[in-house]
Amino acid sequence: MRLKMFKDERAFTGLEAAIVLIAFVTVAAVFSYVMLGAGFFATQKGQEVVHTGVKQVTTSLELAGSVIGEGNTTTNKLTGVKFTLQLASGAEPIDLSKTVVVVYTGDGGRVVENTLDNFYTSSSWFNAETTPDDYLEVLEKVEIHITGLTLDPNEEFMVEIKPPAGASYPMELTVPANIDDVMVLL
Repeated sequence: MRLKMFKDERAFTGLEAAIVLIAFVTVAAVFSYVMLGAGFFATQKGQEVVHTGVKQVTTSLELAGSVIGEGNTTTNKLTGVKFTLQLASGAEPIDLSKTVVVVYTGDGGRVVENTLDNFYTSSSWFNAETTPDDYLEVLEKVEIHITGLTLDPNEEFMVEIKPPAGASYPMELTVPANIDDVMVLL
């Protein structure tokens, strides 16, 4: 009896299918590795953007105590404002020589706009670890004294402190109806 040998291609088809399957798995693994890497990179960049945004939106200054007004009872005008500033919790040190103070009157006019350098002459530092410098640092407080104002009773005004980084710190104030030598405004 003569055996006919048939060419059986089933084994080759199975081998080809396994090779194709391995190729698909390899390509999928490489693709997923690349996609995960890109995803991790995008997530890290997103976190950096959020942290930078929060840092720029939040103010790094806060008021420590009351805002004190100084009046002239002869002219019946508010002539000066004193207040103490400190760093907000977790804020970076602020270069006060680059910080701008703007005083707006109720009608939107600017009364004073200048850097804090001009207000240092009557400013006092509290809790300074070393000799005071131009930087407001952790555990330090600085008293700012703004002079040269001539505001009428019941006049609304705003003092805005603009540090070099971060949001400005506005204080909306109203001159009291009765002008005294010393008044608490806020």
